Amino acid sequence: MSFWSEKQVLITGATGFVGFWLTKRLVEEKARVIVLVRDHDPQTALYHSGLIQQVTVVSGALESYETLERALCEYDVDTVFHLGAQTIVGTAKKAPLITFEANIRGTYLLLEACRRQQQTVKRIVIASSDKAYGSSPVLPYTENMPLMGTFPYDVSKSCCDLISQSYFHAYGLPLAIARCGNIFGGGDLNWSRLIPGTIRSLLKQEAPLIRSDGTFVRDYIYVEDVVNAYLLLAQNLQDKHVQGEAFNFAPSKPYTVLEVVHLLQSMMGCEYLSPKILNEAKGEIKDQFLTSQKGKKILGWVPEYSLEQGLQPTIDWYRKLLAAPEYAMC
Repeated sequence: MSFWSEKQVLITGATGFVGFWLTKRLVEEKARVIVLVRDHDPQTALYHSGLIQQVTVVSGALESYETLERALCEYDVDTVFHLGAQTIVGTAKKAPLITFEANIRGTYLLLEACRRQQQTVKRIVIASSDKAYGSSPVLPYTENMPLMGTFPYDVSKSCCDLISQSYFHAYGLPLAIARCGNIFGGGDLNWSRLIPGTIRSLLKQEAPLIRSDGTFVRDYIYVEDVVNAYLLLAQNLQDKHVQGEAFNFAPSKPYTVLEVVHLLQSMMGCEYLSPKILNEAKGEIKDQFLTSQKGKKILGWVPEYSLEQGLQPTIDWYRKLLAAPEYAMC
């Protein structure tokens, strides 16, 4: 039987695209999945795919302590995957309050609810980010580097990460933290992000837009590699080398924005559509990438997908989605 068979799993952020893939995998593994949903959005993959019919829905916001504790209690949750957050860097710059409320307050309220239900909650995985490290002249990031977010989104992830560590050290909460680079894959409807935005532009025979100068360096990690990492963390939380620890998860090499766009153009046969470089990105770190040696050594995690191997199913997913009548004008 699967490790996850009959486990009672709460997922925050299941309407996000990473949450969708994690939910899908856990349903396939025969877990009982409970999802926290703030807004009913029929365009999200969780709804559009019909997967919402196979899970238990708790309606409410991360910022509601009563909702969180009710979900943990009523469904005897033994595992929590905390993915819920405001995840767009630009939105955080425009609206820091809602970002801090969701990302920081939402995290400490969830952890407090888990602390009070510690007799049943046995595993907690916190989805952090490479943004938690802030800007550094020394790269790649390693897990022992300080968390020094500067801009609103980055600060929210630094705080989320540190609060989680505090709950482990002070109360022994059984948690681990995953820090990933830029995650991509089918289901991401945030068109301001590089990969879905570029794919949509190319499918519409339009020149892709680049907000930066094109030289920003990032990790781009396929969503199924991330799901594997989250599950490995949860399954190994009895290991003292995992408890309370943070782990970086990243592909084998980083890429510039222009390299990603050019690869997409080549794979989609759209080399003739020259990208428009807007050079208007503000409040973003220029270069960020991680090393995953700790995860490889302790968890045995290695990425299964190269950038190109992850992009092909991603392109196929968006091509199918945008051909549907209800998405024709997206």
